[in-house]
Amino acid sequence: MSIDAQFSTFHPATGERFGEYPITSDEEVASAVARARAAAAWWSGLSFGQRRRILRSWNSLLIEHLDDAVELIVAESGKPRSDAQLEAALACEHVDWAARKAQFYLHAHHRSPGLLMANMSARVDRVPYGVVGVIGPWNYPIFTPMGSIAYALAAGNAVIFKPSEFTPAIGLWLAKTLNEIVPEHQLLQVVTGAGSVGASLIAHGVDKISFTGSTATAKKVAAACVERMIPFVLECGGKDPVLVDRDAQLERAAEHALWSGMSNAGQSCIGAERIYVHREVADRFIEILKTRANEIKAGVNYGAATRPAQLEIIKRHVDDASSHGQVIVGDSTSVGERFVEPVIVLNVPENAPSMREETFGPVLIVNTVNDMDEAVQKANDTPFGLAASVWSKRNGEKIAAQLHCGMVSINSVFTFAAMGSMPFGGVKDSGMGRIHGPEGLLEFTYPRSVVKPRFNLPLEFTSFKRTVFADKVITTLSRIRHK
Repeated sequence: MSIDAQFSTFHPATGERFGEYPITSDEEVASAVARARAAAAWWSGLSFGQRRRILRSWNSLLIEHLDDAVELIVAESGKPRSDAQLEAALACEHVDWAARKAQFYLHAHHRSPGLLMANMSARVDRVPYGVVGVIGPWNYPIFTPMGSIAYALAAGNAVIFKPSEFTPAIGLWLAKTLNEIVPEHQLLQVVTGAGSVGASLIAHGVDKISFTGSTATAKKVAAACVERMIPFVLECGGKDPVLVDRDAQLERAAEHALWSGMSNAGQSCIGAERIYVHREVADRFIEILKTRANEIKAGVNYGAATRPAQLEIIKRHVDDASSHGQVIVGDSTSVGERFVEPVIVLNVPENAPSMREETFGPVLIVNTVNDMDEAVQKANDTPFGLAASVWSKRNGEKIAAQLHCGMVSINSVFTFAAMGSMPFGGVKDSGMGRIHGPEGLLEFTYPRSVVKPRFNLPLEFTSFKRTVFADKVITTLSRIRHK
């Protein structure tokens, strides 16, 4: 391997080089797909119980060495150790849930054959695709891809994981740990590099792609998959709103909205970016939010920006919001060379770029509304539809039911992501398909209908020897049944 076929990663907080990794060649991707097919043939042939035992053994190993994962996450993503610990622990929760629940949701289901086919037995099998390609993000480098990896494995697939070029170390570590449990089969392989390596996965015909990243890149991935008739699941970004009603617990709403928008340096697809607060409580809510925001600091409460190019987008959005609204925390100088201090801006027009485009930084825009009908209308008036948070003592359910998004937290934030049973994903430009939960298990299988006669009827319906009497029987039964 020549030195030209390498790439480096860096500590986001300091810019120092952390590691060097190979750029997986097209030929190596092809070989990985071939190895994965062999592994999938063995893996899918095991019983649910056998797969469950192997995956839970892997999970035990992950938990035993969780500190190793945390160190890698901290080094390459730049987040504080406590955030990395939470991320890694939640990833393990999903491994366990998928392993335990796969049989319950994926076992064969028997179906009624109906009156005309009463002599038939009918069932639907859930069949693993075979080889699943997972293209992961840099903002949650173990939690987010594990939502595909664990569920795809539990469903009986082999996986090839292409981590972000900013955070490859955790992916390589995951593959290494599973290989310790099953050294004779390549159930999880990792290919490293930039977008061209992900494109190579598609070109070499994996059986399904699970992608997490920007909407623009997702559309390119989808187009490449459609060209080859490869199914896909896309988890993209958001411009997630928080809706604060006049009966909300303002202290809690402000604290959690602030954490949602600022944690992980704002680099969360399900993190708050827009807040709509009822005019009757707006002044009090904004005062609490401002006070809390002035108590947190980049490099202490959250880390550096992982992707340097994102700083340009954050700076542009801060300048745009500042030119339209009232800045109450931070300003354009808050966007530094590696860290971004908290920024809060009030009353920015809905058509401003900073209100329409995903910022992916610790920036909150707070707009006052006359009522929750207005809040809902503005929350929905976006090309995105990932997550939302609603704060109300009495009207939370009613408000949540009107939001056009894949996930809603009522009087909480982020909580759905921690639940193995709850599907994760969005609508509109925020993606399609689901990871996590029963829907995540079903996502990595396809339905196969299987029918067979339990006994033969004296009348043949599927034959050129079908008689006039048989036709009359069919017609008569249909009229009786559907009259």
